[in-house]
Amino acid sequence: MKKKVSLKDIAQKVGVSTALVSYVLNNKNIGRIGKEVTEKIKDAAKELNYRTNQIARSLKTNRTFIIGLIVADISNTFWSSLARIIEDEAEKYNYTVIFGSSDENAEKSLKLTNILLNHQVDGFILAPAEDSLSQLIFLQENEIPFVLIDRYFPEIKANYVAIDNYKAAYTLVKHVIDKGYKRIGLITFKSSLFHFQERKRGYAAAIEENNVTVMQTWIKEVGINSSKEAVEKAIDELTGLQEPVEVILFASNYLSIYGLKYIVNLPLKVPDDLALISFDESDAADLFYSPVTHIKQPLEQMGQLATKILLEHIEKRLPISEVNLEPEFIIRKSTSANKN
Repeated sequence: MKKKVSLKDIAQKVGVSTALVSYVLNNKNIGRIGKEVTEKIKDAAKELNYRTNQIARSLKTNRTFIIGLIVADISNTFWSSLARIIEDEAEKYNYTVIFGSSDENAEKSLKLTNILLNHQVDGFILAPAEDSLSQLIFLQENEIPFVLIDRYFPEIKANYVAIDNYKAAYTLVKHVIDKGYKRIGLITFKSSLFHFQERKRGYAAAIEENNVTVMQTWIKEVGINSSKEAVEKAIDELTGLQEPVEVILFASNYLSIYGLKYIVNLPLKVPDDLALISFDESDAADLFYSPVTHIKQPLEQMGQLATKILLEHIEKRLPISEVNLEPEFIIRKSTSANKN
């Protein structure tokens, strides 16, 4: 068997100390080491095909340099994009990310958490499913570092990175109200998750501030893992009212994907007959004839911040970080008609 390359081999090739090689390859004190020397060490490590001895490293540092990431559904472009950003950011600090999908199921989330704990992950980045509060409390009580992303639980004080969902929904609805729309429908999830409740609250507040009473028939809630048929039924009910809604707000890109695929086949033209607004972009939006006005979450900032906060808490005890990021409001063709 070919002899494994050691830090000493790299040090001898570059002509520096073994300690200096260790500092560079473990991202320690790099700012104090010359750029030219740093590049030479990294190039030599690559040329010699150096591989970190993870077992020795974990025994020495009492860490595995592995992060657990649990999201709702890794096949959804929102979560897959976020996972890639987190993976890339973690790699800068020599951390590996293992991820899984909870499918918005608390039991599956618990199972994934336990599996990752058995693999001795150093911490978690989590998008908790409904009814997962007890799992978060367990992690806190056992001093396991974690950061919530995209969502959070107001019942506990924990690290999180998210947007102001109330403000985001309010901004979307206020936009169409200012254009003269009055009957505004909402398709959301029947869920106690705080961010969905905040989106619903922001929707209602914007309408009521315009001296219009929100009609319960304008709000359609579907199950958190609903099929496309449930979304299609909600659209039919909103557009089939005696006074049909003039706008539909989709509370997530999951809902808008199903919604746009269905609406494109209806005898309704967007935005002339029906305006559309949504949270996040969707795959279907790229092919839809009338691009949708939406809230764009700053995914890159969210993923990088969540990773950095987690790694800082793994390194040392720090105060809780609660970060509310500003979403970007994107106006597109789906709200271009003017009712005034």
